[in-house]
Amino acid sequence: MRDDAVDASASAVGGDVDDSLLAVRAAEGDEDAFAVLVQRHAPALLRLATRLIGERSEAEDAVQDAFISAWRRLPEFHGRSAFSTWMYRIVTNRCLNILRSRRPSSPLEAAGEIHAPEHTASPARIAEARGAVRELRAALDDLSPEQRACWVLREWDGQSYEFIADAVGISQEAVRARVFRARRSLTQALGAWR
Repeated sequence: MRDDAVDASASAVGGDVDDSLLAVRAAEGDEDAFAVLVQRHAPALLRLATRLIGERSEAEDAVQDAFISAWRRLPEFHGRSAFSTWMYRIVTNRCLNILRSRRPSSPLEAAGEIHAPEHTASPARIAEARGAVRELRAALDDLSPEQRACWVLREWDGQSYEFIADAVGISQEAVRARVFRARRSLTQALGAWR
């Protein structure tokens, strides 16, 4: 089938069809239905993975692996949660595995003291802002992967505690606790930048 014919077929399949029907059709082997799901959800999942992992190429690999896993596991998807929530869970788990495997934990005290920047609109201020971003990235790296996932989903993606609990596979109370601990750690680590 030519590429334009595949695109036309995928748009005919996707149109205004909701994710649950597309997931059912994909589970039955409809590749066009799955392609529509990938097109719909890949951008948000890539943003999530990039925020969690910090490196675009690793994030792309994680999302691609997640979609491959989802394709294989579609018959197990029974629609108890939204397809997007199921995909968030798969991507989050992939990212957590990557984070756990790539660095040992270090105590927060090892980050060192951060000095407050001067507030000017100059090249020095721009450099300081970049330094603040680097410090934030370092502080996020010091969080446990589980705290980081909950914090990113809540603060950067604006997801509800209920959504995060479904996506990460823990209770809402556990999500709240992880977000609280992450906020406290980040506040301590970035206190000089406030």
